[in-house]
Amino acid sequence: MYVHKYQPYYLNIEERVPELSRNRRRLVLAVCCSSLFIVGLDVTVLNIALPSIQHDLHAPVSGLQWTVDAYTLVAASFLILAGSTGDRVGRRRTFQAGLAIFTLGSLLCSLAPGLGWLIAFRAVQAIGGSMLNPVALSIIANTFTDDRERARAFGVWGAVFGLSMALGPVLGGVLVATVGWRGIFWVNIPVGIAAIVLTALVVPESRAARPRRVDPVGQVLIIVMLASLTYAIIEGPRLGWGSPAILGLFGLAAVAAVAIGIYEPRREDPLLDLRFFRSAPFTGAVLIAISAFAALAGFLFLSTLYLQDVRQLSPLHAGLYTLPMAAMTVLLAPLSGRITGHRGPRLPLLVAGVMTTVGALVMWGVTATTPTAWLLLGYLAFGIGNGMVNPPISNTAVSGMPRAQAGVAAAVASTSRQVGGSLGVALTGSAVASVLHGPLRTGFVPASHVAWLIVAGCGVLVTVTGLATSGRWARATAARTAHLLISDEPKVPVATGSGVVSGSHDH
Repeated sequence: MYVHKYQPYYLNIEERVPELSRNRRRLVLAVCCSSLFIVGLDVTVLNIALPSIQHDLHAPVSGLQWTVDAYTLVAASFLILAGSTGDRVGRRRTFQAGLAIFTLGSLLCSLAPGLGWLIAFRAVQAIGGSMLNPVALSIIANTFTDDRERARAFGVWGAVFGLSMALGPVLGGVLVATVGWRGIFWVNIPVGIAAIVLTALVVPESRAARPRRVDPVGQVLIIVMLASLTYAIIEGPRLGWGSPAILGLFGLAAVAAVAIGIYEPRREDPLLDLRFFRSAPFTGAVLIAISAFAALAGFLFLSTLYLQDVRQLSPLHAGLYTLPMAAMTVLLAPLSGRITGHRGPRLPLLVAGVMTTVGALVMWGVTATTPTAWLLLGYLAFGIGNGMVNPPISNTAVSGMPRAQAGVAAAVASTSRQVGGSLGVALTGSAVASVLHGPLRTGFVPASHVAWLIVAGCGVLVTVTGLATSGRWARATAARTAHLLISDEPKVPVATGSGVVSGSHDH
């Protein structure tokens, strides 16, 4: 766009990030993916190590559950706060702080003298982890400004997630067998330190040019809502879904949600701009993230019980059985990103939903003597679904939103994944426990039928939501929402001395 010399021109308020070379952008992507890798690896290797932790620390089953769930609870509660902090004080700075806290938490976990300390140090890890993935997604969104290139970057992001899934069970089995369960936390330390150094070298700083004001009330309300909701989902199967404590927690989450709906729209700079949800694709991305990760967490939970308790496989051998699922995720996530960039998210989401459903239905009929080939078919089908779903979720969550709020948009998607994961384990675990008679070895197969159908139902939800939120009407709501959000951002007049300026920094 051409303007006369010294004519004021108005730019949306996002601090300019210098245009990076293609190789530099790839380096930024690699550094951001390192955070996803260590977080994903940490979760999968921990599951393999739980029996050893139980033996060494004399932990009850409920204590083991909280070793896993303490991370989920804290991370879900602080993701949106972390995303908005990155947008406000600097994404690179926030990302480095998250890496440092996560690395420190890993070191402390490896030194934990007892179960209580381990759970507390897992919470420290989670505080750092909450500052990684949403901020990394925001950095990617601000580095890859071309829509197609950004979609391909998110495809690589999804492949790294699959790689962490693939290596986690195998690496965890090797570490537990050789150096003990404390070794699973050691692997995070060198990766975390290297990522901190590389971030300083290759990742440019970016933030909103006019920092959004701190919203302490909104932050507290969101933390209360997510913490109470996640705690209720985690403890529901143990305490009973109708118990006063669980009903009270769900009620508290509902009250906090209503308060957010009343309070946030009245703020000039809300922590969470509820107008995001006027975009059908963004709302669909949130619902799909919940459904897809509920399916993934439930599938992995049921598969672990089936392989280790029913078929009596070792942790390492059980991990090897799931390699086809992880391999499909690694191979197909980049393809999904390319398709999303060229043709939109509809096809990847439809394939993801259908294949997730097929994978769960294949496993629905397994017995203690089901042939290995049939199991591999189920893992392959589910892996195809899992590989196709992540890039369109990440891309849709941040595309079309003001880059000044990319961190919050990415954090909403990451929070949806955490809540979905908690919900998947809670629902499938409750379904099994409610009809289980006798030990898992003999009673799991009949008790798991309803649980596998729950996973299949999540796949159906992905399919239906993907269809409903990727058509012409949905794209129109996204365009209207983007125009509303961007036009509502304050403008800063810029005097142009050269006589020529770019029409927008968001090109």
